[in-house]
Amino acid sequence: MTSFHIFGLAEPITRALAEEKYLTPTPIQAQTIPVALSRRDVVGIAQTGTGKTAAFALPILHHLFADRGRPQRKTCRVLVLSPTRELSGQILDSFRAYGRHLHVSATLAIGGVSIGPQVRALQNGVDVLVATPGRLLDLVTSNALRLGEVEFLVLDEADRMLDMGFIHDVRRIVAMLPARRQTLFFSATMPRAIAALADQMLRDPAKVAVTPVASTVDSVEQRVIRADRAAKPAILAEILRRESVERALVFTRTKHGADKVVRGLVRAGIAAEAIHGNKSQPQRERVLAAFRNGQVRTLVATDIAARGIDVDAISHVVNFDLPNVPETYVHRIGRTARAGAAGVAISLCDREEAAYLRDIEKLIRMSIPATDHRSFPRQARPSTIQQARPSTVQGGAARPPADAPGKQRRRGRDRAPGKQYGPEQPRKVASGLAAVAFLHRNVRSAQGGERRRGERGNPEA
Repeated sequence: MTSFHIFGLAEPITRALAEEKYLTPTPIQAQTIPVALSRRDVVGIAQTGTGKTAAFALPILHHLFADRGRPQRKTCRVLVLSPTRELSGQILDSFRAYGRHLHVSATLAIGGVSIGPQVRALQNGVDVLVATPGRLLDLVTSNALRLGEVEFLVLDEADRMLDMGFIHDVRRIVAMLPARRQTLFFSATMPRAIAALADQMLRDPAKVAVTPVASTVDSVEQRVIRADRAAKPAILAEILRRESVERALVFTRTKHGADKVVRGLVRAGIAAEAIHGNKSQPQRERVLAAFRNGQVRTLVATDIAARGIDVDAISHVVNFDLPNVPETYVHRIGRTARAGAAGVAISLCDREEAAYLRDIEKLIRMSIPATDHRSFPRQARPSTIQQARPSTVQGGAARPPADAPGKQRRRGRDRAPGKQYGPEQPRKVASGLAAVAFLHRNVRSAQGGERRRGERGNPEA
């Protein structure tokens, strides 16, 4: 399809789309809008950045225009559930932009801010309510909102709802809704639990999928750097200095880890900010605004907070920590290479994350090119350790391997405590640029042995 006019949308909507410079529907829009206009339930599989917000917002706005019923007090006609505050805010902005000529009332119900203004906004009822599950249940429990008049339900980023533990809240909310409604259900991936939820919520849905399940965007250049855990901060700083970074989004597994990475980057002279659940809503909005306008080029985020970061010019995604859920990797790297642009996704993988990398490669059905920056790349084998590190102490006899049978080292007075370095205790690597140089020296010294062992494979790959 070459134009939005082919859908038969109301003129005020197509006029708003022209003002927004929306000319050609994306694949998810081309497949979803006609089905949703027919009032049929939809289950859609689409990655972040494919235009799915317009895919559900445009037909809903068309129905609201065709049936201009006034919402009752403390009710909403359209309920959109999303997992994060940022994503909810962006969905609301989209409804307001596409419906600017329709005089549609819309409001937001999210945590992290005072509930009072949200209660007042619902007093006279609204056409569109975009909410996170927890705050929505707070409003229902306090009798500030009734869900018995909902005509349209949208569940966006359903797989992230599962990851964040919101599925039970979603089930409670759905149980309060009228049976006669239209439901539009969207997810970037479709694990079994999400498929089961869709089966319960939808009636004879049309299935729309614009990308293979768990596929990655072709325009993203993916790389892996195998690294010791202690060397990751120095390698990250070197990546941000060396690469042509327009904007970089760095992912960590925990909120504490995000703050720690930011502190390390600032010490290295690289401006960075963190966004995660412990930040207040004003703090998150300030950081996101600085990231969008280019005042901050490096944003460190957790997966939960990153949902809803809708910035087109992200040139690099760096996985400081590999995700333990392989589908999350697809979500992360989908933040770059948007709108036809190229992008780079770099993952730092330490020994403990090797299994996560295998799961990711199995899911996306490809092997990601990797380079090895570990100090002892083949540390799992005692023979390799002896090749990579001299087995003698200056002025002393050869030391037996720490795990050699019958050769357990004595812990007598003649040994300094805490100075043993064996397969389970790799030597701590210095931080900063010195760590990068140290790693390169050791990798070069081990390259000859690695080439001789190449055909046997890496047991940790």
